Amino acid sequence: MNAAPLIELRGASKRFVKSLDLAAKIGNRLGANVREEVVRAVDNVDIAVYPGEVVGLVGESGCGKSTLGRLAAGLLPLSSGERFWRGRQLGKLPAAEARRQQLKLQMIFQDPYASLNPRMRVVDIVGEAPVAHGLVNARQRREYVATMLQRVGLDATLMRRYPHQFSGGQRARIGIARALAVAPEFLVCDESVAALDVSIQAQVLNLFMDLRKALNLTYLFISHDLGVVRFLSDRVVVMYLGRVVETAPAAELFAAPKHPYTKALLAEVGRIEPKKRTYVPIKGEIPSPLDPPAGCHFHPRCPYVMQRCRETAPPLFDVGTGRTSRCWLADQGVDP
Repeated sequence: MNAAPLIELRGASKRFVKSLDLAAKIGNRLGANVREEVVRAVDNVDIAVYPGEVVGLVGESGCGKSTLGRLAAGLLPLSSGERFWRGRQLGKLPAAEARRQQLKLQMIFQDPYASLNPRMRVVDIVGEAPVAHGLVNARQRREYVATMLQRVGLDATLMRRYPHQFSGGQRARIGIARALAVAPEFLVCDESVAALDVSIQAQVLNLFMDLRKALNLTYLFISHDLGVVRFLSDRVVVMYLGRVVETAPAAELFAAPKHPYTKALLAEVGRIEPKKRTYVPIKGEIPSPLDPPAGCHFHPRCPYVMQRCRETAPPLFDVGTGRTSRCWLADQGVDP
């Protein structure tokens, strides 16, 4: 990429700590040796998304992709690392300037019914933030909300209704309208179509692509559905147990994965083929983030495991133009 990143995380980590309660502290005084529980949900991740790009973020449940999305959107604070917007470190901006820049980063959640206030009408759900931030005044709110609803394919006459009076697909569109209402440039979409029927999924995905062209939006699209990611994404980032293990342009990643975990994920995708294909699931279960394996986190499940993998965590190797892989095979120039 020749352009500067729109949003960038450098060395981003997020740790969730369960502190010791009174009983555990008393137990420690008596020699129990109880330790705080620390989950490294995101572990030293570097990621950059460029203007106009759609980056797909994939991995199994529990790999940290939703947490990484919330870090990118600013909904969670970093435990360590830095977040940049158009080359400026957001954490070092004056408070008023940081709030203005933060409006340009919005998030669309997986379950629109859970993320929409059931006590508020749509006109308030969509219109509250732009009025609060001075994008429109209170007298212009209804007209502005009508424009937002029409943009996402909803009838503006429905704005006085409550979320429960809409279908799942319509609620998803309301969630999109709410995010668009503050004129963002970057959207984090966290499993935004996962809860929808397949036919409705297709409509909402097409809406995302239309909005991208019309509003010059940039997306970080989080999904476990590799078919959706392949349809939408220019580039794909694969996560495993808090770490990025592979990045590549979408077409190249699906054609020739460079990391054993990515290869295993793609092998599980259903295909319509004239010949029989043996289904081989990924061996074992994803380890607990409370106690991740030493060395390469994927080594207990990897068919290519070497002694080096058990002892030392590999860095992200450059394996081609715009491609990286966190695997010792890449250091040897070998594909899985």
